[in-house]
Amino acid sequence: MSSHSSHNAQPAQQPADAVEAIVHSMPIVLPVMGGVLMFLLAFIAIYMA
Repeated sequence: MSSHSSHNAQPAQQPADAVEAIVHSMPIVLPVMGGVLMFLLAFIAIYMA
């Protein structure tokens, strides 16, 4: 009798992590979102004044 566990020699693939999927785009995303946030805050400040 041969065991069936020897047929699966490949390790199980880890699921893709969401953080690792977007970390390469952080140098672009962070400044853009910072600019959008500053624009929105300035707009709110002008609207409330």
